[in-house]
Amino acid sequence: MDPPGGSPPSPGLSAPLLGGRGLGGIGAARAPRRAVLWAPLLAAAAVAAAGLALAPSAGAQPLSVAPGEPEPRSETPSAAQASAVADPAGELAPGRSRRLSNGRSRSRWAFVGEAVWARKAPKPSARRVKRLGLYVKGTNSPELVLALRERRSLTGELWVKVRLPMRPNNRMGWVPREALEGYRLTTTRLVIDTRRLRATLFRRGRRVWSSAIGVGQRRWPTPRGRFYVRERLVIPRGRIRGLYGPFAFGTSAHSNTLRGGNWGEGVIGVHGTSSPQLIPGRISHGCVRVPNTKIQHLRQLMGLGTPIHIR
Repeated sequence: MDPPGGSPPSPGLSAPLLGGRGLGGIGAARAPRRAVLWAPLLAAAAVAAAGLALAPSAGAQPLSVAPGEPEPRSETPSAAQASAVADPAGELAPGRSRRLSNGRSRSRWAFVGEAVWARKAPKPSARRVKRLGLYVKGTNSPELVLALRERRSLTGELWVKVRLPMRPNNRMGWVPREALEGYRLTTTRLVIDTRRLRATLFRRGRRVWSSAIGVGQRRWPTPRGRFYVRERLVIPRGRIRGLYGPFAFGTSAHSNTLRGGNWGEGVIGVHGTSSPQLIPGRISHGCVRVPNTKIQHLRQLMGLGTPIHIR
């Protein structure tokens, strides 16, 4: 995330979206402790009150602060969808593959069930691309991936091609099927148009939500490509909410120009704003800003795993 206006990011306040379990949480054992979240949150408020505004540099690291807390599962758009497993029907024969997501009206996603290396090709000897853990780095949000295709090897192993949350953007890899939990199905897709400064949510191909937006400044552009919703985050009342609005989505996209925030990850978020008068415009450090009334409506409509197309 980033502070309002066009000023350089402040330590602890330029961090993109952190935390948030959202739709399809996988059990109380993975829920972060409130005490762990509130302590750094108070530290962030103190930094904000001091009015610090430091330009980003290679040597300076933002504070490791989560600006919000996980959303209760009961408040997610579809509690029924959260528990529904959407495995494709029928056994896949050796040497065959099938598509799991079309990226528009039907897409499958899954929580990572065990730490695993995503590989360049569907075989154990293929080059490693990214190591996936059980949690998003720096938070207790369960890690998840967008599942694109399944393939069964000639020796019987089932592999899944997934979209990866990493830099450089738009990377994909293959992981063993047993490393993922059950598939979840989403029928929504978010399209972010950085030229027209508008975001639109589709459900089964029909537009259900649209809003003018703020995107990254030219020196900190919002990255283009295909991503997905990785986290859902409720922002508590106070200074932090004044900066980021009441709700935020963490995505699998990463800034191409800034490394700060989210423990050096530079994650791109979609969140509210305390300066709606700046929308539409190129006003952020890469995140997508939405008026608060609009982000609250989007919260009711868009769940985890939703594909995102930034163009």
